Amino acid sequence: MSSSAVRVRVARSPRFRDPRPQRRPRYTHRVYTLSTVTLMSIGHALLGLLEAGPRHGYDLKRAFDERFGQDRPLHYGQVYSTMSRLLKNGLVEVDGVESGGGPERKRYAITDAGITDVERWLARPEKPEPYLQSTLYTKVVLALLTGRSAAELLDGQRAEHLRLMRILTDRKRSGDLADQLICDHALFHLEADLRWLELTAARLDQLASEVRA
Repeated sequence: MSSSAVRVRVARSPRFRDPRPQRRPRYTHRVYTLSTVTLMSIGHALLGLLEAGPRHGYDLKRAFDERFGQDRPLHYGQVYSTMSRLLKNGLVEVDGVESGGGPERKRYAITDAGITDVERWLARPEKPEPYLQSTLYTKVVLALLTGRSAAELLDGQRAEHLRLMRILTDRKRSGDLADQLICDHALFHLEADLRWLELTAARLDQLASEVRA
């Protein structure tokens, strides 16, 4: 008996089952925020939060965790390393320094270049792929928080999805069975994303009232 066969039998043996209880995922707001943190640009999120006014690093971390990171809060090191990079790139500036009993606390403000950078990021459609809505959710919330048009953002993403779906449909017509199945797999994911886009667009007013509360 080959070693590979032995490995297969061991993997299938009931004695080697994971003893930990299996839990079904709960697709709540917290799941979306967890996915958001892993997929989104933290720098752009912090820039978007700064549009409301200058903040200290501590305040930025707290605002980020409340909006996007309940299940996976940012480390302070992530905040300050990101702010150092944004400062170096001219997207933020130090608005003031406070000294007290502890280390000096810098207060950051977004620059005109930073506002432009957030604008470009929000306006740029994401590459259509599974779980796209995690990043899109962050963009929609930031658009609402910063007074931009979340409806236009969703319209732009819908157009990008439809463009890719047309390409895949043409490829499916001329492809063999294997190619057709691959295209169908991608199209089904894109159709699910489109349903999410439509649902979110229909609930924008309700979402706006909640995120601004």
